[in-house]
Amino acid sequence: MTRATTVRAVLAAAVLLVSALITLTMSPRLGLDLQGGTRMVLQAKDSDTAKADRESTDRTLEVLRQRIDSLGVAEPTLTRSGEDRIIVELPDVQDPRKAAEVIGRTAQLSFHAVQGPGTQDNGPGAQDNGRADGKTDDRADGGPTLADEQGRSLDLGPARLSGAGVKDATAVFDAQQGAGWTVSLDFHKKAGQDWTRLTGEAACHPVQDERRRVAIVLDQQIISSPQVSPSVGCGVGLPSGSTQITGSFSADEARELALLIKGGALPLPVEIVEQRTVGPTLGAAAIDASARAALIGAAATALFITVVYRLFGALAAVALAAYGLISYAALVALGVTLTLPGLAGFVLAIGMAVDANVLVFERAREEQAQRPGRTLRSSLTAGFRGAWSAVADSNVTTLIAAGLLFFLGSGPVKGFGVTLAIGVIASMFSALVIARALTEIASGSRFVNDYRGVNGIASPGRVRTWLTRRNPQLMRSPRRWLLISTALIAVAVLGIVVRGVNLGVEFTGGRLVEYSTSRPVDVERARSALADAGFGDAEVTTAGAGDLSVRTGKLDDDGEQVLRAALAEEGGKTTKIRDELIGPSLGDELRRNALIALGIAVLVQLAYLAIRFRWTFALASVGALVHDVIILVGAFAWLGRTGDGIFLAALLTVIGYSVNDSVVVFDRLRELWAKARRTPVGTIANQAVLQTVPRTVNTGMGALFILTALAVLGGDSLADFALALLIGICVGTYSSVLTAVPAALVLERSSKAPPPARKRAPSRRSGSRTARRDPLDNGARV
Repeated sequence: MTRATTVRAVLAAAVLLVSALITLTMSPRLGLDLQGGTRMVLQAKDSDTAKADRESTDRTLEVLRQRIDSLGVAEPTLTRSGEDRIIVELPDVQDPRKAAEVIGRTAQLSFHAVQGPGTQDNGPGAQDNGRADGKTDDRADGGPTLADEQGRSLDLGPARLSGAGVKDATAVFDAQQGAGWTVSLDFHKKAGQDWTRLTGEAACHPVQDERRRVAIVLDQQIISSPQVSPSVGCGVGLPSGSTQITGSFSADEARELALLIKGGALPLPVEIVEQRTVGPTLGAAAIDASARAALIGAAATALFITVVYRLFGALAAVALAAYGLISYAALVALGVTLTLPGLAGFVLAIGMAVDANVLVFERAREEQAQRPGRTLRSSLTAGFRGAWSAVADSNVTTLIAAGLLFFLGSGPVKGFGVTLAIGVIASMFSALVIARALTEIASGSRFVNDYRGVNGIASPGRVRTWLTRRNPQLMRSPRRWLLISTALIAVAVLGIVVRGVNLGVEFTGGRLVEYSTSRPVDVERARSALADAGFGDAEVTTAGAGDLSVRTGKLDDDGEQVLRAALAEEGGKTTKIRDELIGPSLGDELRRNALIALGIAVLVQLAYLAIRFRWTFALASVGALVHDVIILVGAFAWLGRTGDGIFLAALLTVIGYSVNDSVVVFDRLRELWAKARRTPVGTIANQAVLQTVPRTVNTGMGALFILTALAVLGGDSLADFALALLIGICVGTYSSVLTAVPAALVLERSSKAPPPARKRAPSRRSGSRTARRDPLDNGARV
């Protein structure tokens, strides 16, 4: 065993050991679509006193964080997105109305002078930890009549001070004065002066007079109405920083009052522009379905490559299992939130992980066919060396697509981009380190060398044998293939024009809610029931086994309750399992970002391929991927499927996959053309296509096993995603050979650029480092 093989084996063992340790000791961080909960995107708006910039949005976020902490939600997440958006994730919160009430889109804190007892007596207000809920009509002088925390009805003057002036409010235990738990207030400078004037005016009234009180009001509810201490003189008031509210508070009551005062004022008003709620049962079902799809799809892929490449295929399957462990451990260690699309990306990357192994094994088969006397290890080494360029280029193009998903996508689509990127890196490590170490160790075995039919690369394979014997001239008439591709595009465009693209709620705005009913409900009966309830424009479709999906325009949470009640009359107990609300402004933005993402993907791929190859190859590859995008969108239009954010993720993945196939073909074309510069490019292209078809077929089959398992077993949430990728991979496999290559030939014939230069071979001088370190070609074995 060579030193390089030993290093790879030790590195692989170390990475696998660390990955196993992480897997056994750490738990994954699940997204809300897998564990259930509510996700909101809040848009901060300009107010009279503040502009919605980064700093004011951060202050708003902190206020919201304090409010949400009062919900008691386990591990809520609040993050700023851009200049003026805040993303709120609340695990296990199934009722978005509760979250919206606590977040308080318009809640503002204010301090009022008390004018006297209320002119109307509403009776004791409902108390909740010191807060009263009794509210009466506003008085003509601008001040409301409210019930205080003791149930007394008080007339209030106009607001004298807003909660934005509160610098801090803390619960303090005063042991020295024997006051027990108190709430200490501190104000910003100008607000502190207003507070001093307000308390100084209140101190001018006699002790026990209601007018000596100061009312602290949140959302038209008095949360506290402390009386100014008798020791404070008329017109003197209380200075900021030395104000304490006392009154037989318990520790919890004091902390709650401090929280309400400190977190009661939003620096900026906020609007909910996106809201998603997923029931925990739906998330659990998605995890189970994806796990089954991953196991069955991976097993089918492993069996397939074992049948095709025998022993070396079985070793690649072991490396595939190692890939799964490494990529999962990386997701857990990096704290990546695993979403449903991310889980699909993890499963999809299993199918893509075999690509590098297939490339290497096919190159090794070519080496064996060209030089039958070479040792297995020598053929493997040549296979890894020859496949490196195609492996690197194809994985870079996939990473470009993953990066675009992360930077231009939103919500779960970002998770898919992260998972796909980690999967690509892990798959390269498993193929180029783990699989290489295993196959090199096996190739040194006398048994494997003596029984050549066992290893899987000594024979050329059935596809390659058939192509060699038949030698079809696929590139004899490239324009014929371009006409076929043009016809396919025309059919797709016709579907887009005639049927239209059914954009999802996140691109159009509106609300999409899915319900599970205890009794089966016919779609027509559901539509009739909703129309009778005033929802005549609601679109009702089936969603899974007996579930109903309702899509409407603008619909608030109270309206959703009415809608659910209408369905319950027909279907009995009705449970909400999914809820998505997208504001029209956010829908326009997401639709615009989707188009930008597609445009940037095309331009970046064009620039990268033009640098790595020739401009003719780059233009042909980009033309093929545009061909794939149009056909995929057209297919979804004909099928009436929804184009949403998950479809966008599938579309960008197809772009990466399509370019992968084109890169492999053009990499071989460049290599062969450089060796035979005087041979007509059409002949070279035909040879390159025939040599790479076995790889294209075997890689496509590996991905199709996974995607078929996702489509059949992955549940309704992943059905459209898997279908889009199935169509995209089939079309991409066709276009990389029969669209990209013919287009490149047409462009080359109109171009006067010289053939690519041949790469210099490494020095083989006697006594050189290369000659001493490479004993493989002389049949040496360990």
